[in-house]
Amino acid sequence: MKKIVITLLVIDVITLLCFFIVYGPIKYPREFWITTSMKTMNHRYLAHIFYSDKTILKVLNNNTISNFKENTDASEIKIGEYVSTSVYDKEILDHDPDELYKIINFKYNGYNVYLTAIYDPSRVSLVSSRYLGSYGELITTICNVNDGKVCINASGFSDEAGKGTGGSPTGTVIENGKIVWSSSSHTGGLIGFNKDNVLVLTNESATEAIKNGIVDAVEFGPFLIVNGKEATIKGNGGWGIQPRAAIGQRKDGIVLFLIVDGNNKGDLNYNGRGGVDLKALIEIFKKYGAYNAANLDGGASTSMAVGSTLYNKPLGSGPTGERKLPNAWIVK
Repeated sequence: MKKIVITLLVIDVITLLCFFIVYGPIKYPREFWITTSMKTMNHRYLAHIFYSDKTILKVLNNNTISNFKENTDASEIKIGEYVSTSVYDKEILDHDPDELYKIINFKYNGYNVYLTAIYDPSRVSLVSSRYLGSYGELITTICNVNDGKVCINASGFSDEAGKGTGGSPTGTVIENGKIVWSSSSHTGGLIGFNKDNVLVLTNESATEAIKNGIVDAVEFGPFLIVNGKEATIKGNGGWGIQPRAAIGQRKDGIVLFLIVDGNNKGDLNYNGRGGVDLKALIEIFKKYGAYNAANLDGGASTSMAVGSTLYNKPLGSGPTGERKLPNAWIVK
């Protein structure tokens, strides 16, 4: 009887604690749970388990990121005009002249960050799965079969009930100046490179963007920095905390691939799977001189390969943590 009473008391305490965390006066758990869940493709139901539509809407309205009305001014990018003004610039610019890229590893709030500086932007391109429309490929496979030096994930993809094959990107995909995929699932603006190797963030249609010189692009977002101006963020930006992938470019033309890992085990902690919010991405990009930058697909899709070797620790369910992806940004 004593054991039963103790067990019931423990259950009551845990229940009250959970109730306090979910519905109590502290905003962070509620905002973290709702914003993180609602920005996934297929796990929005997790927010609705605990909260009403009214509460979800209120939280989302209190955590937003502004939509840029202006597009990238490509004339502001002066490829090869290097100027060092900070220790972070020095970290980027101190490299062997023969090096195509440099990977800078550091920690942010305890999570592993991999920032790749690509010195020749003409070597960056978008490559899709060989089976686009049917199923995707692992980042290591995409990188290997396309002779990539460094590769990161790009588009989001349809993942109904968590059983997506990675073969159907969300939004529009442009490769070599042609639309290779288009879906009605719009996930942001176009993020891509024009014929002058400038990273362009634009709200134009795919047809307009191609006419204006876009060669490779994916539709995703949100845009984080446009023409040196940071997005205005309220709360955590409405995207919660996740592993992240992002892309940027400095005024001197150096391209930045940014990967932030989660807790590397897939176990839940107070930040879910761990990672960072959009404010952190902007902070990192600004330190390293990004003039234009945008968020890419994150969460368990966050992955980076160097050649055929997986470099980070994705949080997917496969043996390596990799998920099958529709496409990737690669350095050749």
